[in-house]
Amino acid sequence: MTIADNRKAFHDYFIEERFEAGLVLSGWEVKAIRGGRAQLKEAYVVIKNEELWLIGAHITPLKTTSTHVAADPTRTRKLLMHAPEIRRLIGHVERAGYTLVPLNLHYKNGRIKLEIGLARGKKQYDKRQTIKEREWGREKQRLLRDRPGSR
Repeated sequence: MTIADNRKAFHDYFIEERFEAGLVLSGWEVKAIRGGRAQLKEAYVVIKNEELWLIGAHITPLKTTSTHVAADPTRTRKLLMHAPEIRRLIGHVERAGYTLVPLNLHYKNGRIKLEIGLARGKKQYDKRQTIKEREWGREKQRLLRDRPGSR
């Protein structure tokens, strides 16, 4: 079940591979995410010391659960993956010019997971082409739906 999507990532990048990572969260963050208060719009993933970190993800604290803790909504959160996967990602990012982008936050077996995309940036003309294809798909569906004698 999806908690939060990063739709902007699909507009700005070509997603070539997807990976799933766990998150290191505190208690108030888990409660806020379960309350639907997570946002990935400005978030990105960086690699430091062979570890993955999620930066810029906004989790708005609930008023009732974070009264005793000074909650930082945009703190840097560590991502959990197997070491061989991390080394593979490091190779792609450093040598091949890829970027790591958070795609969505979801539940899996009662745990909160983050889907990461290995992405290559789109140029402006690529974005225009994507928009044209999407609009043509909508137009085609509308024409098929409104065609006389199709019912």
